[in-house]
Amino acid sequence: MPRGPRKHLKRLNAPNHWNLAKMGGVWAPRPSTGPHKLRECLPVAVILRDRLKYALTYKECMQICMERCVKVDGKVRTDHGYPAGFMDVLELEKSGDRFRLLYDIKGRYVLHRINKEEASYKLCRITKVYVSAGKIPVAVTHDGRTLRYPDPDIKVNDTVKVDIATGKPSDILKFELGAMVYITKGGNTGRIGQLMHVERHEGSFDIVTVKDTKGNSFATRLSNVFVIGSGNQPQLTLPKGRGIKKTILQERAEAEARGEL
Repeated sequence: MPRGPRKHLKRLNAPNHWNLAKMGGVWAPRPSTGPHKLRECLPVAVILRDRLKYALTYKECMQICMERCVKVDGKVRTDHGYPAGFMDVLELEKSGDRFRLLYDIKGRYVLHRINKEEASYKLCRITKVYVSAGKIPVAVTHDGRTLRYPDPDIKVNDTVKVDIATGKPSDILKFELGAMVYITKGGNTGRIGQLMHVERHEGSFDIVTVKDTKGNSFATRLSNVFVIGSGNQPQLTLPKGRGIKKTILQERAEAEARGEL
């Protein structure tokens, strides 16, 4: 048996949402271990080389990182395999670029360009609330942060607005009916809508019903839902398409109107 964790990733086994060309080589950048899961992240190397085109090769990605040009959530990251994930803020000071990683309607990561004011905070979903060994109440977020002494109103599935510079939560977005939610997993990844109904299933998966602004309803697991605002007020700017899934007929009609077909 091989010893230790795997150090390589073949291109055919890389997540589809990275959109790497099948014939572009044998290997893909393997993300380091970090706050986001391997199959739910976008490594810095893929961002620099395949998305932003600031590097032509993997080696150039390493050089850009080692020159301390890349910041993720306000911290310089010199690891070219660092796993950036949903809601992370990526900053390249030399080029003046700031992006937030969000999903498009097809479930792929988009680098959504944001201004300096919006780059100062991020939304974090609460995954766990408990009392630690020293009797300190702790809340854990989806990106691996532990918030000590959190507001007692913070519960699992809520979202907190975290100030990136200090790491302190400033605002709570409650998980409740009528909240604006972003779907982060499953077949509906990237859709945005209003939380309409929650079905509890003891011993199985809780199901939620979400309705988008066009009036389409769909159901997904409660664990796939990320609160981003209340009513129609999101706490961040939304990517192109605003989280509304089109049918293939609508997509075709729009492509025809643009003269692409």
